[in-house]
Amino acid sequence: MKLLEGKTAIITGAARGIGKAIALKFASEGCNIAFTDLAIDENGKATEKEIESLGVKAKGYASNAASFDETHQVVKEIVKEFGRVDILVNNAGITKDGLMLRMSEQQWDAVITVNLKSAFNFIHACTPIMMRQKSGSIINMSSVVGVSGNAGQTNYSASKAGMIGLAKSIAKEIGSRGIRANAVAPGFIETDMTQVLTEEQRAKWTEMIPLRRGGSPEEVAKVCLFLASDLSSYVSGQVIHVCGGMNT
Repeated sequence: MKLLEGKTAIITGAARGIGKAIALKFASEGCNIAFTDLAIDENGKATEKEIESLGVKAKGYASNAASFDETHQVVKEIVKEFGRVDILVNNAGITKDGLMLRMSEQQWDAVITVNLKSAFNFIHACTPIMMRQKSGSIINMSSVVGVSGNAGQTNYSASKAGMIGLAKSIAKEIGSRGIRANAVAPGFIETDMTQVLTEEQRAKWTEMIPLRRGGSPEEVAKVCLFLASDLSSYVSGQVIHVCGGMNT
């Protein structure tokens, strides 16, 4: 039997990158996938078909994860379509880097709202469903900079540190209802977001990583599979680093 056979996962920001890799990994283990993004364009439709090709049900939903009302509405639609929610992966995120003295209020607010408030929105909408089911796994996508901080990324680091605090607090609040909550902290992962870096920047990053390479979205997805499945049935309130030893 597959690890997630018959279960349903909601994954935010999953039309591409790490979110897509998580969706495909879960689907390969029998999980039905509902994923959200700001817009479900051709790329999103292609992702939907790719997930479905693995023999599970999949549907992409256009929704602004940073909107409380939109999130509650889309979760209602997902439950109507899929019947249940077993796994929630809060993956939606953006960056708007800059030194603190030059950072605008808009840059700060945008990153905190998309990265952190979106997780609150989805947890708020999904936990009543999980509580009725007396089971569930919540996975917050944090970052190594949410633990160590990073110059030029005060907004992003603060949002990702918040994801850790949120997961730990939720784990304590509703653990008695059979719901687990954990955070994953990726390091330098090869995605569209890191492709914009110069070769000099990439070399600097690689030098900081004991394994001397960047990670892949699939390597992050494997850790999420562990946390989503019964393999981690006694793991809650934890942060798992996927960083090649970078944050040790």
